Amino acid sequence: MEILISNHAKIKMVDRGAFKEEVITAIKEGSSEPAKEGRLLFRKNFTFDGTWRGKKYKTKQVAPVAKFEGDKIIVVTVYVYYF
Repeated sequence: MEILISNHAKIKMVDRGAFKEEVITAIKEGSSEPAKEGRLLFRKNFTFDGTWRGKKYKTKQVAPVAKFEGDKIIVVTVYVYYF
């Protein structure tokens, strides 16, 4: 399936520190759970070992929310958690 990233999701990716490759990997390899409005939330942890907004973290979890339209997956937003 083709994965498309909405403009809103692209903005959130920049704001929250996610990369396109991480979002795609989270969808393809991460776990999934139901989200609002029939969407799916995917989660995948990545080794981070870096600093985000002045604090050091070892792990970054990328969690895109997507909807399915025909043979396409459309990413509507992306959450990122650091721990």
